[in-house]
Amino acid sequence: MNDKLFTKIVTPYIICAAILFAPGLLFLFSRGELLPPYYEDTLHPADYILESCAAAYVVLCIVIRFRQRRWLSAFIDGIENDVEDTVRYSVRNYPLPICVVNSEGRLVLTNDRFKEYFPDAKILKTDIKDVIGIGRDELDPGGAPASGGAPASNGASADDGAARGHGITIEAGGKSWLALPSYLNEDVSKSVMMHFIDVTDYEHLKERYADERQCFCYLVIDNYDDILSRAKDEKRPALMASFETAILEWGAGLDAIALRHARDRFHLIFDTAHFRELEAAKFAILYDIRRIYPEAEFPISLSIGVGAGGETLTQAEDYAAFALDLALGRGGDQAVVKDGADVRYYGGTVQVIESRSKGKARVMAYALKRHINQASDVVVMGHRNMDMDSFGASLGVYRVAFAHNKKIRVVCGEIGHSMDDVYTAAVKTGSYDFVSCEDAVKAAGPDTLLVIVDCHTPGMVECPKLVSVAGRIVIIDHHRKMEDFIDNAALTYMVPGASSTSELIAEIMQYDDKIGRINKIEANIMLAGIFVDTNNFSVKTGTRTFEAAKWLRENGADSMAVREYLQSDMNDFRQRANIISNADFSLSGVAISRNEGVHSNAQIIVAQAADELLDIKGIRASFVVGETKHEVVVSARSLGSLNVQAMMEQLGGGGHLTMAAAQIPGASQDEIVAKIKELIKQFDKNDNKAG
Repeated sequence: MNDKLFTKIVTPYIICAAILFAPGLLFLFSRGELLPPYYEDTLHPADYILESCAAAYVVLCIVIRFRQRRWLSAFIDGIENDVEDTVRYSVRNYPLPICVVNSEGRLVLTNDRFKEYFPDAKILKTDIKDVIGIGRDELDPGGAPASGGAPASNGASADDGAARGHGITIEAGGKSWLALPSYLNEDVSKSVMMHFIDVTDYEHLKERYADERQCFCYLVIDNYDDILSRAKDEKRPALMASFETAILEWGAGLDAIALRHARDRFHLIFDTAHFRELEAAKFAILYDIRRIYPEAEFPISLSIGVGAGGETLTQAEDYAAFALDLALGRGGDQAVVKDGADVRYYGGTVQVIESRSKGKARVMAYALKRHINQASDVVVMGHRNMDMDSFGASLGVYRVAFAHNKKIRVVCGEIGHSMDDVYTAAVKTGSYDFVSCEDAVKAAGPDTLLVIVDCHTPGMVECPKLVSVAGRIVIIDHHRKMEDFIDNAALTYMVPGASSTSELIAEIMQYDDKIGRINKIEANIMLAGIFVDTNNFSVKTGTRTFEAAKWLRENGADSMAVREYLQSDMNDFRQRANIISNADFSLSGVAISRNEGVHSNAQIIVAQAADELLDIKGIRASFVVGETKHEVVVSARSLGSLNVQAMMEQLGGGGHLTMAAAQIPGASQDEIVAKIKELIKQFDKNDNKAG
């Protein structure tokens, strides 16, 4: 078309030139007047002829140019009118919904298809936000919300649009639409045209794909052998069959492949759609299983690990194994879900039953001895703000390594006011090598053995750098396992049923033949650690706890010396009294209080105050918040009806069902108290649903 237009413009000039110049040139050529030699200075008749032709050509060109301008103007007007008519017709009859939105966010133009799917939209009256859930000022030329904000209330998803490259997915008119904004020169201050592409089938396909992705599940019956051993002989076969039937029927309800691969272990494969139903029901099987044998001495419980969101079934199985390991490490009676990078917990409402055997303690003692003998040197450390249990367990490990003639150092950071006397007493003996984090890192090498006690997460240890520097790591802890645990340990001994880490170390020491009688100060501090973590043998105390205490007493532990270690000064006593007197009892059966101001020993004060608040009649749980110069600390206690361990995990902490704590840097006490109240209401609501 462009070539034809060019020809039409140029042709008149060529024709005029041919008409004017060709005859004259031929005439002159025929007379020989254009042939050389022609070098005369005088005017020749040929000059007059050529000049006359040139003048006539110029006049004709002007006339042609004037006429062509009129013609081109009419031609362009015709094209513009034709384009406008075509655009107007195309917009009105375009097969996709289209609208134009002005700078104020109002609709100024819509086509027939837009009116068909959005009948309530009115020109100059309806705001685009009422249609797609995203305001005019929240759009950018790329198509995603400028603020990167949350999905719209009517189903618009900015993230989904970003995944496609442009646009926002919305739900309207019973369909799913991909809304694509288009700006003039990407100037967001001007009007924008919105195109809507029907992606309903794609969304349904995506949902179906998500629903049909396979999830893997591992299920273990906690204390299966103990339950059967305590049941009457005539009931055991029926119980075994009842357990299997209940679990297989539960799997059948999920349309799952359910197989039993051990006496107490099952694995299941089911769709993500059924997995969502499980989560919505808070894994009701955890509670239903207890009805099989209600007269049991302790509640029957399950440990469930679910792997979801895996790209392959193998990856989902790996997720499930990780989740089951967490569930078992946290004491059982719960379901742990690993959904991609996310980890969620359900259940965990039953107090952990002490089920470890002395045989396992003997095996762990042998394994620890082997690792110590293979190392060039040993370093032991606990968690930040070392408490009595962490310090006592560290001294116990020190004695084990020393008995095997290994150089050992204890990492000590900032010592709280409440630990001053104990730490000073240990230093005065001259028997222990206490070092700072920096010195421990400098001295550590590839053959160094790092023993971590009373902690198992890298972010909470006294010296995080040591975790990556040490050649091998051993973990001994009594807390429930958390998902960010140290996963490269050569030996892990985690017993949530134990009262304290000092109890575990005391058991291990009894099975090491190189250890004779331990130092009296070690026995005193380890016994003090047990005292503190059991609140004077009132919580989390089993037969093994008393056996460990008995062994420590036989090795010189003095209860009066322990009591002196646990004494507090008058200022601490007054702080606790103020905390208790100012407690908030507005939530049913829950006491919440705080230790005003910043105190170096806040962690100990709030723990003691939380213990004392739980002694008040009618109180089922207590929470006390304090503050050190580095962070806000929380101590939580419960009689068992409220899972304070799960609550503290929401704040980045952990612990046990009835005793937990958290340390939150960069927060205020007001924020943490408000968050605790929200969690109490949330957990009470969930418990009511589960019941």
